[in-house]
Amino acid sequence: MKLNRESFNDRPKNEIKAVVTEVHKGIFRVLCEYGEITAKLKGSYYHKNDANDHLPVVGDNVWVIFNRDGDSLITDIGKRKSFFARTDFSGHSAGYVKTMKKQVLAANFDTVFILTSMNKEFSLKRIERYLAAALSAKAEAVIILTKADLSDDVKIYTDLVTAHFGSIPCFAISSKTGYGFDTLQKYLVKDKVIIFLGSSGVGKSSLVNRLVSDEIMTVSEIREKDSRGRHTTSHRQLIRLDCGVMIIDTPGMRELGLWDADIGLHELFSDIEEWLSLCRFRDCTHQHEPGCMIQKKLSEGVLSTDRWQRFMSMQKENEWGKMKAPLVKR
Repeated sequence: MKLNRESFNDRPKNEIKAVVTEVHKGIFRVLCEYGEITAKLKGSYYHKNDANDHLPVVGDNVWVIFNRDGDSLITDIGKRKSFFARTDFSGHSAGYVKTMKKQVLAANFDTVFILTSMNKEFSLKRIERYLAAALSAKAEAVIILTKADLSDDVKIYTDLVTAHFGSIPCFAISSKTGYGFDTLQKYLVKDKVIIFLGSSGVGKSSLVNRLVSDEIMTVSEIREKDSRGRHTTSHRQLIRLDCGVMIIDTPGMRELGLWDADIGLHELFSDIEEWLSLCRFRDCTHQHEPGCMIQKKLSEGVLSTDRWQRFMSMQKENEWGKMKAPLVKR
């Protein structure tokens, strides 16, 4: 495992570098020069870092005081070159909606594989949300369409994705037959880190097993009536392939709350943002004002009502998340 050395400064001699491979309710598995060990956070860690934003996650580079007789101690965390975050709603109070906060899921990856299966689970809207988060993490995004062996016409799905996200690479694969796996080889580069994102049942665990050439991940069958599967992966973990590439597997997420996704939204909706700037009035509501460029594009059919509504909804959600309001009245 190669660590990001730029993330670390000079440290005491009793501290060693490590990378977080799993997180289990306050217990961390980290990979270091002594192999994979368990570790806990040292008490002083909380005084150095914002506990809400800088708790170690899978992929983080950390400093550890090694203990061969028990749990080692994590003393500090390295600078993240990338991270994936979503809005987390938790806590309840009478008369109020849930508390909103940022939840970092994984860090220090180079590429994001957004997986969706070619069946009833397929959703361009969901892919769009994952892309907004992935691009905001400043990572390379790749769309992986799984279960090609169960699709009657793979080209229908690839054409749909290309039509909506033409600049994003898209590949169709089958973990069962190996179809399309040759197209993924260029991403399997030594010391690169790839994170898998997608809903439950899209085939993340099957893809990991195929890449590792071993049944290391439990795979559950999907329900035929709606193409949905159980959450086979119960926690995030980092897996190293023989070729030297690292994979961060994540549990299936059916809902993805956007958090600070300005960059991703700008890349996905750059045309709409340009049109917004061309409206005659700065305070245009884009409903009935003369000289409204959005209404012009809608009437011309250049902009679909559905895409315009998705843009407004995601922008509103993103701005709401950036406010970080602790409680909001119902």
